[in-house]
Amino acid sequence: MDIALGADHAGYDLKLQIRKLLLDLGHTVSDYGTHTAESMDYPDVAHPVAEAVEDRECEFGILICGSANGVAIAANKHNGIRAAICWKEDIGKLARQHNNANILCLPARYLSVEEAGKITSVFLETEFEGGRHQRRVDKIPC
Repeated sequence: MDIALGADHAGYDLKLQIRKLLLDLGHTVSDYGTHTAESMDYPDVAHPVAEAVEDRECEFGILICGSANGVAIAANKHNGIRAAICWKEDIGKLARQHNNANILCLPARYLSVEEAGKITSVFLETEFEGGRHQRRVDKIPC
């Protein structure tokens, strides 16, 4: 699976760990930065990751910042993007099953590497259920 990955400075360390996990699982990773822990603006990574998913260059995206709010807000401005903030495995699973989320947003300041890895794995492994959920997802775009 091709995954677009990005983080701001608060998510930089976790991004490195998630990148390693993804590669170990056999995924292809397009890393949109940041590439240092120096302060930077989260939209500068959120928009390129969202564009990669929007343009179908990557199947899914993963964005990481301190709270995950900033990257989720920026990514959700793009057509066809359903970026979900996930802080527990069950939330990641439901984001895929019910909302057909295509970008996982992780709050780096509130997750251990182990928790983030489990959330990432379940998000990528879970299929969208469709059915009644498709009708709801179809109502999301403005």
